[in-house]
Amino acid sequence: MFKTEQEQFWYGEFGNDYLERNNHLQLLSSNISLFSNIISKTENVTTLIEFGANIGLNLKALKTIKPSIDVSGIEINTKAAEILKNVVSEGGLFNESIIQYNPKKLYDFVLIKGVLIHINPNELKNVYKKLYESSSQYICVVEYYSPSPVAIDYRGNKNKLFKRDFAGEIMDTYKDLILVDYGFVYHRDKNFPQDDLTWFLLKKA
Repeated sequence: MFKTEQEQFWYGEFGNDYLERNNHLQLLSSNISLFSNIISKTENVTTLIEFGANIGLNLKALKTIKPSIDVSGIEINTKAAEILKNVVSEGGLFNESIIQYNPKKLYDFVLIKGVLIHINPNELKNVYKKLYESSSQYICVVEYYSPSPVAIDYRGNKNKLFKRDFAGEIMDTYKDLILVDYGFVYHRDKNFPQDDLTWFLLKKA
């Protein structure tokens, strides 16, 4: 059914459990803070797609910031997609693997947050291409960062979490992308913590 073991992992029971662990108001609040900062550095963003949207907490935060924005989401897990369909705009739900997704149209803003770290490294170039081909303006990458590739055990599971310089690799591949800004959100932030995430806002020149 899927090309990689990582896709099957998130499609199944672990993916179901993940959405239960991450459905809480603190994360929504932290996302509103994060994306308010990022969106303030953009112009003319009216359409957006998220790769690996889960139940839509990132999209909910973005719709709170920009209520008129047209949002779409790609999500591999069927249970999560059932919830996500109430968040995205009409026709904006793609219940499939981002590895198998074929870009349907261009969006002003393409988001991926906490997803590239779970992609089989052999498929990263494929996913980078889909991110690039889906964007008319911006690509926002929010992930764990490492200057060199490293695999880390994830809740007792091997080959399910990989850290590297995702944004740097995307910019090296697509030379017309410029770095607009970047930042870090610490898990000990007193008001709006995130899970030690580094974000990068890229724009097509």
